[in-house]
Amino acid sequence: MKLLIVAATRFEILDSIPLLEEKQIPYSITGVGMTATAYALGKVLTQQQDISHVLNVGIAGSFDKNIPLGEILAIHTDTFYELGAEDGEEFLNIEDLGFGKGTYHNINTSINFKIPKYEAITVNKVHGNEKTIQKVLMKYPNVKVESMEGAAVFYACEQEGLPCAQIRAISNYVERRNKASWQIDLALKNLNNWLQKFLLENY
Repeated sequence: MKLLIVAATRFEILDSIPLLEEKQIPYSITGVGMTATAYALGKVLTQQQDISHVLNVGIAGSFDKNIPLGEILAIHTDTFYELGAEDGEEFLNIEDLGFGKGTYHNINTSINFKIPKYEAITVNKVHGNEKTIQKVLMKYPNVKVESMEGAAVFYACEQEGLPCAQIRAISNYVERRNKASWQIDLALKNLNNWLQKFLLENY
């Protein structure tokens, strides 16, 4: 099996790149957001026919302050949150409109990551307004995590029939933008420690 590591930015996996190169495990730095991710991942999967499974890793925000900053978790369900239409005060997602799927799941990789699993949304605009945050939680009360790429990775892998998983390190809480409270360095350290341990144990 040939694993492909997918991350939005190089700095998210920077500390793990030497190990990836040593083990000859390919990785793709897609760029931030759904569009860049879908394009980059589609291109890689077309060019490298021997990829057998995909692991998306990165940092993310949490709606739930009971999840400690720096925590490593798996995403089992991810939704394209803004894909749909407004009808007055109501938002109709793509499934409400009857135009297809908006929610995607990790595709079985037969690996037990032994870490907590949560639901996530993927957004173009990260939330920083209490009113819109409450709208998210009313529409999707079980959602704990927000990223800008996750659902796009799940989507591309489902189209290709490839096993796929998503791992996130929590760098901040979803609240009014407050950079002083972010723990990006901690999240990156924990993410790369987890990734290197995972690679050494499995590859």
